Amino acid sequence: MHFYNHTHPYYCGIDLHARLLYVCILDHEGNTCLHKPIPASATELSKVLEPYIGNIVVGVECMHCWYWVSDFCDEIGVDFILGHALYMKAIHGGKAKNDRIDSYKIACLIKGGTFPLAYTYPKELRATRDLLRRRMKIIRHGAQLKAHVVNTTSQYNLPPNSGNLKYSQNRDAVKKLFSDSAVQKNINLDVALIECYTKEVDKLEWFIEKQAKQHNPEHFHILKSISGIGRILALTIIYEIGDIKRFNSVQKFASYSRLVKCKAESAGKSYGTSGNRIGNAHLKWAFSEAAVLYLRGNEKAQKYLTKLQKRMSKAKALSALAHKLGRCVYFMLKNEVVFDETKFLKS
Repeated sequence: MHFYNHTHPYYCGIDLHARLLYVCILDHEGNTCLHKPIPASATELSKVLEPYIGNIVVGVECMHCWYWVSDFCDEIGVDFILGHALYMKAIHGGKAKNDRIDSYKIACLIKGGTFPLAYTYPKELRATRDLLRRRMKIIRHGAQLKAHVVNTTSQYNLPPNSGNLKYSQNRDAVKKLFSDSAVQKNINLDVALIECYTKEVDKLEWFIEKQAKQHNPEHFHILKSISGIGRILALTIIYEIGDIKRFNSVQKFASYSRLVKCKAESAGKSYGTSGNRIGNAHLKWAFSEAAVLYLRGNEKAQKYLTKLQKRMSKAKALSALAHKLGRCVYFMLKNEVVFDETKFLKS
């Protein structure tokens, strides 16, 4: 956990909502200079911050609508910091809770040097990262549609589908599979959505790959040197990391990627693990997927996994391999070198 510990003449805490901002400004002595709700607009926020520009820092909690506040502060030359939502939730304990209290607490956290920082993702990469995350949701919904077709086929005791429904010939094969018109209409709805998703996702992937080659072409090609990491996993890793230099050590990178578990201890006793949901779930998925794909058709990697399984279960061995891949990616991107399998499997 990192805290913001710079001093300023004034500290602004904003309880952020989609249509409302509750603003609290404290001076260096802790006196309240301003404490009121305003509409969520750049014009209104500008009126509030204008007397303090150059002497104030603005802090908000990390939620879905922080983008415009960050960009606005950057435009007018005001320091902006983003609070880690999970850490702030733990700190914001209290009997009463409302927007007025929350904005005051955020300002106090900044002033007291206990404001838990989250990464302010760069503006130029932000939209492409969100587009990549949107693609993942569409892909998962497409998988649910395909599973529904398969389940319906088995429900009526028909021969299983022989091919992947992302191909047009396989979709055509199930369009007249059922004699009951209502069941067939249900399946045709799945097929129509799958067909639309397949068409649009192809365009989306082409666009995202084009963006990656503009933003960070070196890292894109470096990641693709790992067997099993294709363009989607490479793109996911690139855009979820942002700037690899923001991690001071490989341990912090592994923790952010949810590749390690933290022990919960008190008075010399262990209570299992904690903080499993803190970190980047997308990177956790990417490295777990990369570990499985790295093993596919790779005899050397399979032998390495067998070696790990002598000391742990298969599930833990796969997690260890994902952790090792994550550490490897950290040094590859930081030193800008391609994958060396001999060195990777040596230890």
